[in-house]
Amino acid sequence: MKVVKTIAGLRAWRRAKSGRVVLVPTMGALHAGHAALIRSSRKLAGRRGVVVVSIFVNPIQFGPKEDFSTYPRPFRKDLSTCRAAGADAVFVPAAGEMYSADRSATVEESLLSRALCGRSRPGHFRGVCTIVAKLFLIVQPTHALFGEKDWQQLAILRRMARDLNFPVRVIGHPTVREPDGLATSSRNAYLTAAERAVAPRIHAALQSAALKKSPAAIEASARKAISAVPGARLGYVEAVDATSLQPLKSRESPGRLAVAVFLGKARLIDNIALPSLP
Repeated sequence: MKVVKTIAGLRAWRRAKSGRVVLVPTMGALHAGHAALIRSSRKLAGRRGVVVVSIFVNPIQFGPKEDFSTYPRPFRKDLSTCRAAGADAVFVPAAGEMYSADRSATVEESLLSRALCGRSRPGHFRGVCTIVAKLFLIVQPTHALFGEKDWQQLAILRRMARDLNFPVRVIGHPTVREPDGLATSSRNAYLTAAERAVAPRIHAALQSAALKKSPAAIEASARKAISAVPGARLGYVEAVDATSLQPLKSRESPGRLAVAVFLGKARLIDNIALPSLP
């Protein structure tokens, strides 16, 4: 497995490759969900293709009061995870390698970014789109895999790739969960033992609410159950159309039930599918 720290070095390595090039963008602090993404990418790439994992804590997607400075950076452990899961190269640039001091160009999606997390995290998805667009241009992947845990991010990046004609197939990977249902996340490390014990109730609340027939009843059920979780502060709970992320009006079209919950120092997000009903 090759570790590359510069754009020039990655491009030189990439020029020598043929076949599928599968990109897994990450901010490091890799967990079982990331490992599953890399393993799926390995299968997708096949014998002739390659898998590139990027590890970059992207400063421009963090707000001024968010956890950029304290975000975990277990670099050696991350490299071990990448190697074990089948990565061919790991791209680990410094911030100065990715962003010039006088940078003034960004990439912004202007519709889907308004919903869900975008309402409370202004500029976040501009930062996400900018770094992913740069990675698409640097790595020139044929495919890129992202976890469905952040459904909004996945929808936005699919829209960006479509609207800007990136020759990249953006693929969603099912959310990887702990045995008790909690979605794997780098920010789970912020949970105390007591918070970790009650955190699985978030997913259980979504599952129970999804049994309701109307979007309003679904949201009310999830809101009530999550509000009863000790220490939980609800950011949002919304049933939205799976593609447009607009409020779901009926169960006639596929939707997602999405939630953001503050539990201690951790901001946890999750979502599940709301299949269409006859």
